[in-house]
Amino acid sequence: MRSPLAAFGLLSFTYFAAIGLFNPYAPLWFKELGFSTLAIGGIASLQSWTRVLAPYGWGWLGDHTGRRVDLIRLATAGCLVSALCLLFVESLWPVAMVTAALYLSNGAVVPLYEASLAHLLNTSKGLDTARYGRVRVWGSVGFIVSVTAFGAALEQLGVRAFPWIVAAVNGLLLVSALSLPRGRKEAHHDQPPPPVLPLLRQPEVAWFFASVFFTVLAHTVLYAFLSLYLVSLGFGKAAVGALWAVSVSVEIVFFWFQGRWFHRLSLHRWLAVVAAVTTLRFAATAGAGFLPWVLVLAQMSHAITFAAHHAACIAMIHRLFPGRLRGRGQALYSVLGYGVPGVIGGLGGGWVIDRFGFSPAFWCAAAAAGLAGLCVQRSARAAGRRAGAATGAPADA
Repeated sequence: MRSPLAAFGLLSFTYFAAIGLFNPYAPLWFKELGFSTLAIGGIASLQSWTRVLAPYGWGWLGDHTGRRVDLIRLATAGCLVSALCLLFVESLWPVAMVTAALYLSNGAVVPLYEASLAHLLNTSKGLDTARYGRVRVWGSVGFIVSVTAFGAALEQLGVRAFPWIVAAVNGLLLVSALSLPRGRKEAHHDQPPPPVLPLLRQPEVAWFFASVFFTVLAHTVLYAFLSLYLVSLGFGKAAVGALWAVSVSVEIVFFWFQGRWFHRLSLHRWLAVVAAVTTLRFAATAGAGFLPWVLVLAQMSHAITFAAHHAACIAMIHRLFPGRLRGRGQALYSVLGYGVPGVIGGLGGGWVIDRFGFSPAFWCAAAAAGLAGLCVQRSARAAGRRAGAATGAPADA
C-alpha cells in the first residue's frame, strides 16, 4: 500500500472484524455442538485468562527484538492456523484448546500494533492523536460491519458455517498484516532494553494503571451483562441491538473527529472526565435502566467512557513508555485493562447478579468508576510533583 496509515487502518478493520465475528457468535456455535452453558462460559472466559499473560510476552519480544511488524505477521499466521483447526474439531476439549490457541495468537496483535503505530505517529510533541483517531476508527467500523453482516450470513447459512467464516476472516487478517510497512526502522541494539519495573514503581504510572483497571472493570459488567439486563427489563432483541449500535456509532464519531478537540484537555483531565461520566453512566443504568431515553443517553456516553478513555490511555502510554519500553507498556495496558478486569468482572459480576440481581451489579460498576476517578487524581498529583521537582513549576495535570 502507498500509505502506511492505510495499512494500519486495514489491520485494525480486519482484527476487530474478527473479534466482532467470534465473540458474539462463537457461543451459538458451541451450543450447536451440544456444549452445556457452563462449558460455553468456560470457553468464553479463556479470552480474559489468556489476556493476563500473553500480551506481555508478545510485548516483551517486540521490545527485545525490535521486530514488531514481523511478530504481528507471526501472530496473525497463528490466528489463521488456529482458525483452520476449528474446521476439524467438535468435541469439548479439542475445541477449548484450539480456541485458547486462537486467543493466545490474537492477543499479540493489539499491543504490537499499537506500539508500531505509535512509533510511526511519534512527533516532537508526543503522539499525533488526530491521525491516530483516523486509523483507530476503522477498528470500530470493522466491528460493527462484522456483527451486522455475519449475523445475517449465519442466519442464511446456518451456525455450522461459523468455523468456515472464522477461517476466511483470519485469512484476511493475515493478508492485512503482510501489507504492513515497517515504517521508521528502529535502531538495532546489542544491549537489552531497559527494565519496566522501575517505571511501574513511579506513583504516576502505578496510579494511572490503577485507574485503567477500575475503568475497564466497570465496563466488563456492561459487556458481559447489559444484554441480559435489558431483556430482564422487558426490552426486545431489536431494541437491545439498537442500543449496542448507538454505542459503537458514537465511538466511531469520536475517533474520527478527536483531532478537533482532544488537545483541549490534558491527558489526566481527559481521564478525570472519563471517570466522572462513567460513574454517571452506570449509576443511571442501574437506577433508571427501565427508561429508554436514559439508556440511549447512557449508550451515547460510550464516546467518552470508551473512545476518549482509549485515546487518552494510548497517548499516556506513549509518553510514559518511550522507545524500547513501548511494547511492554502497551502490553501492560492490555493485561491490566482487558485481562485481569475481564476475569474479575465476569466472575464477580456473575456472583453479584446471581445473589442480588442486575441492578446492584451496575451500581458496583459505578463504584468502580468512582475509584478510577480517585486513582486519576493521585496520578495527576504525582505527575505534578515530578514536573515541579524537575522544572520548578507545577505540571498541567
